[in-house]
Amino acid sequence: MYVEVIVGKGVGKGASLLVYFSSLPVLIGSIVEVPLMRSKVPAVVYKKVAQPNFKCREITRILYSKPLPKHLLETAKWMSEYYATPLSGVIGMILPTGVLKKRRNRDKTEQYRTDVGNGRSSLGPPRSRACPATGALRIPSRGHSIPLNPSQKNALKQLQKPAGGTKLLFGVTGSGKTNVYLYEASKALSGQKSVVLLVPEIALTSQLVKVFKETFGEIVTVIHSKQTEVERQKIFDSLLYKNEPQIVIGPRSALFAPLDDLGLIIIDEEHESTYYQENTPKYSAVRVASKMAGICKCPCILGSATPEISDFYVASKKGLLVTLSEKAKSTAMKPKVSIIDFKNSSEFSKNRYFSNSLLAAIASNLENGRQTLIFHNRRGSSPLTVCDNCGEELLCPTCFLPLTLHVDTYEMRCHTCGYKTKVPTNCPSCGGAGLIHKGFGTKLLENELSRLFPKARIRRFDADTKKGEGLDEIYSSVRDGKVDILVGTQTLAKGLDLPLLATVGIVQADAGLSLPDFSAEEKVFQLITQVMGRVGRGHSDTAEVFIQTFRPEHPVLSFAVAEDYVGFSEYLLKQRRKSGFPPFMFVAKVSVTAKTEPTAIKKIREAARKFSSDNRLLVSPSLPAFHERTVRGFTWEIIVRSKSRTALLEAFSSLSANFYVSLDPPSLL
Repeated sequence: MYVEVIVGKGVGKGASLLVYFSSLPVLIGSIVEVPLMRSKVPAVVYKKVAQPNFKCREITRILYSKPLPKHLLETAKWMSEYYATPLSGVIGMILPTGVLKKRRNRDKTEQYRTDVGNGRSSLGPPRSRACPATGALRIPSRGHSIPLNPSQKNALKQLQKPAGGTKLLFGVTGSGKTNVYLYEASKALSGQKSVVLLVPEIALTSQLVKVFKETFGEIVTVIHSKQTEVERQKIFDSLLYKNEPQIVIGPRSALFAPLDDLGLIIIDEEHESTYYQENTPKYSAVRVASKMAGICKCPCILGSATPEISDFYVASKKGLLVTLSEKAKSTAMKPKVSIIDFKNSSEFSKNRYFSNSLLAAIASNLENGRQTLIFHNRRGSSPLTVCDNCGEELLCPTCFLPLTLHVDTYEMRCHTCGYKTKVPTNCPSCGGAGLIHKGFGTKLLENELSRLFPKARIRRFDADTKKGEGLDEIYSSVRDGKVDILVGTQTLAKGLDLPLLATVGIVQADAGLSLPDFSAEEKVFQLITQVMGRVGRGHSDTAEVFIQTFRPEHPVLSFAVAEDYVGFSEYLLKQRRKSGFPPFMFVAKVSVTAKTEPTAIKKIREAARKFSSDNRLLVSPSLPAFHERTVRGFTWEIIVRSKSRTALLEAFSSLSANFYVSLDPPSLL
């Protein structure tokens, strides 16, 4: 028989589908090994075809006795069309990286040959937890006794009107979205359907994972980036052969777990930019999940206290918005918020990084056995080093971006590529001895707090935290009060529920407001709101937030302090409509990299002229990329907008392979 297969690695633009023959019957969706030039590559059988008028090579090996679930194949095809990306790249992302390595049991492949020859499509049922009398999965009893308050019960009713489809669960911080997730998952499992729960990062949502495991037990599988290639392949193998409902929890890649009978998709903190894959194939897991749910005819729940503004707009217009407006605990309280102006010298008479009010709150907490959280979204000690003689900045030799000082290891690091070097004593450019380190990061704040409060137990949580010391790994000790002051970046901003936490200090709340990006204000609002939500969760009678800023009158801060997401959305949507950004226009970033800057400029301007001839498109001037110079060369870009997504796809179809296109990017930086 002759079949068209999707090869699992790039073979050139538009060449994802190739024809092979097989001496044995093969099923649509089967994962196979095929020869490609002088290599062996993984592939997925796409469809049967008539014998072509050219010579074909033979499928060399059948890798799994069971084909991929049908919905994954359909989703892959849609992704290729929707994001104008090769189908081979999508399939390559779905398959485990070590798929060709001989780790599986040979008996499974041999059994496949027998089964297909007899007209059967898979092995017999594996070991199951199903009831022998009814065949139904035995759901743990706790899955049926999830506590729900009136607001949560009302939200569940709204999620059923109409049944299925994608809905946005808009719940204020501490409103108990997790219990809604648990109830919906239990219902799906009872109907013999599997569940996928996407989280931005496992490390940021360890509590959510913990409660799902406690509720549903062994049917919960967690996928994360720290797993080895072998571990991830074993998980893929195990899930592929399960014929009972499962729950898979993980980042965006968990969406492609090979689950039969998918019955529910949940995306927690759906506004997070980590749901957009920056590498090829570029895609939004939120958008793909919505499409996958449509293919499977199952519900998709997007949960957030600060939804992505375009999702909120669409959900409101289409009647797909479900609101959780009450805190889950009756003892929850609105925190007392103080906005402190950095320009107020009297507030910073004792320390340049922490206001007197914040220092007093930290001291009070230490005396009363309460915890303090200090948030600053910048790692390291100082993000900028310059020579006061010639003004030269210390830049990464690979990325040409400012190096960050790390005092604890006394080295300079690039937070983009990982380059490291010892701190120079003299300026590499002029030889002068006057190197000045400017700005501050979490390491400097940690050191300063240790100096101010020498007896306090202080822990820093950010991307520089050592293995084994992350918040997800020592959460129990933090929760039990064995840490007095937590210092960190986004690791501390989301999903954290600490009974002893009384005070949050946001050291520089306006740090991202000046970035040249249409989503800058939205991201700052989301971060501030999420960090503020760490206190006032009903554990104690003390909840206070100190927001330090150079721009105390900025509307984003005013909306965040008032916990007014609806007001903020109206403010931002008015700006987006006027400037022509999502949700009112589709956006794409087109970039090109060349060894010399004139070449990059020439190529991007040629593309800009071509796009400008299409009156359906709005094309920006040619500009250097935010990270213009790297070891690969110089990158220049244009921003292309249109009210028609089809117009964008048609325009980009003729671009050469030298250009990179990001469709629907969450950021233009």
